[in-house]
Amino acid sequence: MGLRDRLAEALKGAMKAREADRLSTLRLINAAIKDRDIAARGPGDEDGAQRAGVPDEEILSILAKMIRQRQESARAYEEGGRLELAEKELAEIRVIEDFLPRQMTADEVEAAIEAAIAELGAGSIRDMGRVMAHLKARHAGQMDFAAAGARVKARLA
Repeated sequence: MGLRDRLAEALKGAMKAREADRLSTLRLINAAIKDRDIAARGPGDEDGAQRAGVPDEEILSILAKMIRQRQESARAYEEGGRLELAEKELAEIRVIEDFLPRQMTADEVEAAIEAAIAELGAGSIRDMGRVMAHLKARHAGQMDFAAAGARVKARLA
């Protein structure tokens, strides 16, 4: 079952179970995916031609971005003393994480970085873009690429 199908099933389940918070988050996810689908259309696609939409890898990057946004918001709310809003953001993160693959441990991330560097023969900071593209292609949704980028940069420097 594809990611879109899993999201659709979860949306139906949340409606039937009357889980308002979960339903709200799932609708936000669907809206973000539809926005990306629309942005991905070419100028000649408005004639009603059916498209499959963005691939699952791009949906995973959308979900990862949504999680980062909510983590930043939760942090800001906590600093501002708005704990109820921070908790709402954290609850949304838990719903979004249900659709992401298992996150890699720090050791697994380090091993993936070493393998990518070795496979590509990267030796300098100029190769960082190739290494990051390789990691994103192989481990979409499984690691925090901002943190991985810092590790790759330190390794290649």
